[in-house]
Amino acid sequence: MKSTVLVPLAIALCFGLTLPTAGIAAPHAKAAPAVLSPADKALVDQAAIYMQGLKSVQARFSQTDPRGAITNGTFSLQRPGKARFAYDAPTDLTVVSDGTAVSVYDGRLKTFDKYPLKSTPIAMLLGDQVKFDKAAVITAVARDKTGFIVTLRDAGKQAEGQLSLNFSTAPVALTGWTVIDAQGQKTQVRLSGLKNMPLAADLFVLKDPHPPRVVFKP
Repeated sequence: MKSTVLVPLAIALCFGLTLPTAGIAAPHAKAAPAVLSPADKALVDQAAIYMQGLKSVQARFSQTDPRGAITNGTFSLQRPGKARFAYDAPTDLTVVSDGTAVSVYDGRLKTFDKYPLKSTPIAMLLGDQVKFDKAAVITAVARDKTGFIVTLRDAGKQAEGQLSLNFSTAPVALTGWTVIDAQGQKTQVRLSGLKNMPLAADLFVLKDPHPPRVVFKP
């Protein structure tokens, strides 16, 4: 399993996998914790309670990468630890977290790679317990026309970058997120039609369809 994630810019992805540093701006300094007002704290608590209730859900997603390219697909989540991004044709790409590792299969390039889930910012959402004030550092709470945004970074040193979660209000619902990687590059994800539903276990298993041949010599 690779400890340093090097993937093409087009598949920086919803997970926030770290990009190659060549030709990209230097890493940003870690954002300081936000000073939360009572109103901010109330929004964070609402978001955490809502996220805790997302056990087995599916939605359509639209992803905009740092270069502005847009791809679409189906997002599935089953906490703890499991998520799947299945991209629509002609993008032949599948990304799956099985609770421990993130597997990426690129059908166009015929590549299959694995990375530690804990090295990705979105791992903060996939734990058994969603406690933003424990596993994460809240760096900002903002409001917009449609709801509010909670920005987090890993409380430890395992995941670089930040994760901004977008929520609607009345009722509170997750509408998407933005991953800001260690170089400051942004990948935006917007969700539609998010709904609770049972999901098959094999959705969160991704095996290399073209495993390397092992030749045993006598």
